[in-house]
Amino acid sequence: MEQLVAVEPVIVIGAGAAGLAVAQALIKAGVATAILERESRLAEPWRRRHEQLHLNTHRDLSALPGLAYPKGTPAFPHRDVVIRHMNDFHEANRLPVEFGVSVEAVMFTGDHWAVRTSAGSRLARHVVVATGRDREPFTPQWKGMQAFAGRIVHSADFGDAQAYAGKKVLVVGAGNSGFDALNHLSGIDTSAVWLSARSGPALLPKRIGKIAVHRLSPLMARLPPRVADVVMAATQRLVFGDLTKFGMPPAPAGGASRLMSDYTAIAADDGAVDAIKSGRIVVVPGIREFTRDGVILADGSLIAPDIVIAATGYRTGLERMVGNLGVLDEKGVPLFNGGQDDPKLPGLWFTGMRPSIRGCFANAAILAKAIARRIAGATHPSSASR
Repeated sequence: MEQLVAVEPVIVIGAGAAGLAVAQALIKAGVATAILERESRLAEPWRRRHEQLHLNTHRDLSALPGLAYPKGTPAFPHRDVVIRHMNDFHEANRLPVEFGVSVEAVMFTGDHWAVRTSAGSRLARHVVVATGRDREPFTPQWKGMQAFAGRIVHSADFGDAQAYAGKKVLVVGAGNSGFDALNHLSGIDTSAVWLSARSGPALLPKRIGKIAVHRLSPLMARLPPRVADVVMAATQRLVFGDLTKFGMPPAPAGGASRLMSDYTAIAADDGAVDAIKSGRIVVVPGIREFTRDGVILADGSLIAPDIVIAATGYRTGLERMVGNLGVLDEKGVPLFNGGQDDPKLPGLWFTGMRPSIRGCFANAAILAKAIARRIAGATHPSSASR
């Protein structure tokens, strides 16, 4: 006789910041929740990032719900502090994370969801996908790159900044990841650094005087996107001047608009712009192709880097899990996020899949409350009216 599988109220897939936040919100709302995490411990993606990594978001807006960072934490916490914070949150809330369980597919059966995992199949009324928008580093397949004698690494594998001392380095991409790499390289005695940019960034300083710019993000998030675009562009021009004089292409759209339309995060400067203005970082056109000994740029010129850092973004990697449900756009990003859903697929939710002016931690808390409110209302209808 076939063994019956109990239908669980909620399964959360992923125990990153978004997954932990939504699980806590659901449990506080009285909804039994299981959390499946493919890694063997929390914050594994953070542990893989380079040692110099600090948040671009202020600590007061980068804490998980109900848990502040310890007294004395710098304004922009280090990677290791973030890892500790996530573990402290997990322990303080006694969240039921099941480690080492990867989800292979999620299927709708008509009145509940079947979740196929590495540890067997499970059923749930609601599934919250919280695997992250930067799950899989993306590197374009440039013509000739296999023949290139130098190294090509993704910005996720930046490593120790000191390893670039004396090297000729090409950073491809002027977004958030690109400027993070450039900020670190600006303090290293490299042989040469180039920035290949097809379009200019929405770029803000980490600080203006003693003011951490990110602390103003809740106000910016309340503005209409076009107004926020104007404010960011004016701030960028006031602080940095006209970067097109140094070869930087103009941005194709405003920072808030790009955040919403193509999910391009706002970059933070912490030394890179000064290096560009002084000529220590040279802005060059986009890549046409690689050769054995160098890179041919869009204008036909040739440069010969030792290392190419592909700051070319990430993909969600959700095609295998939910690709057959028609819920992803052409880039693999879910069509809905947070408290939004698809009426044809009741009980499927996504969180943490898009960048936010507020930053990923603050946004995780907002989306968690929205999802928990919807699920608790469906599970306990009387609670929705309270």
